Amino acid sequence: MRKILALTLCLIMALSCIPAMAEEAAAVNTGLSIATSMSAAKNGGVQVTINFTAVTVDEAGVIDACVIDSLQATVGVDAAGQLTTDPATLFQSKNELGDGYGMRKASSIQKEWNEQAAAFAAYCVGKTIDEVKAMPVTESGAPADADLAAGCTMGAYNFLPGVEAAVANAQPAGAKKGDALKLAHVTSASGSKSAAADAAGKTQVYATISAITLNGDVITSCVIDAVQASAAFDATGAITSDLTAPVQTKNQIGDGYGMRKASAIGKEWFEQAAGFATFITGKTLTEASGIAVNEGGYPTDADLMATTTMGIGDFLGLIQKIAQ
Repeated sequence: MRKILALTLCLIMALSCIPAMAEEAAAVNTGLSIATSMSAAKNGGVQVTINFTAVTVDEAGVIDACVIDSLQATVGVDAAGQLTTDPATLFQSKNELGDGYGMRKASSIQKEWNEQAAAFAAYCVGKTIDEVKAMPVTESGAPADADLAAGCTMGAYNFLPGVEAAVANAQPAGAKKGDALKLAHVTSASGSKSAAADAAGKTQVYATISAITLNGDVITSCVIDAVQASAAFDATGAITSDLTAPVQTKNQIGDGYGMRKASAIGKEWFEQAAGFATFITGKTLTEASGIAVNEGGYPTDADLMATTTMGIGDFLGLIQKIAQ
């Protein structure tokens, strides 16, 4: 009888754990959105604004985690058509700048940009995108919800499109409910060049961006995309490109990017980026950041090279940022 009672008790305890275990292990989709615009810089050259957002979303469409960031990068050009910004320049995002961005003094609630973005992201968690879009706003577009307005007075239009696009882009990639969500970028002026008498100059802001989820220090999902925001200018420094033209990411461009023909494995950029993301999923941050590359920054691991043979320096830079 005692054995029967003991077995019954063990069975009851085991069954009581099943719902909690199932909830803990519930899968979520990982999404990333990038929106880019260009405008003429005040003192010559081009300013690029990139808004990027990461989310995880459950099967019911409820946002489990959200991170929002943005950057403004200027590549300067003088009246002689010469760059005034070093192409090796690395740009910081607004989250990285923190108090250095300088919004706190102008804010009616004394909150910096990164704090307000975090407050908006926190408001989204636990809601569907339709519920987020239904938030009350003032005539100026600022949040009217008292709790949200205590942490964010910037217009919802600054953040809502990015959250909506990230939710729409979300796909199953291995993340589980409760995994930590990270958003990282590596952005430079790489590819920019001065004009010459017989050749146009170019401003370029090159950003590689990733949404990564973690269980402890193990990568559970990864999405990578990149954008090259470029504009031409002449020997007088005058911009000759249409700065209002849409700027697509490499994933959005797809086969139009044109890497497949030049690829030794016949794969386009977006396919190779996805291959790298899959390869690092299940690895620790230390293992992923230590992937072997040659002097040119190309992978040397045979398994990785089956899907990714392009340079992965910026991809590794993303992981190293998250590991910091």
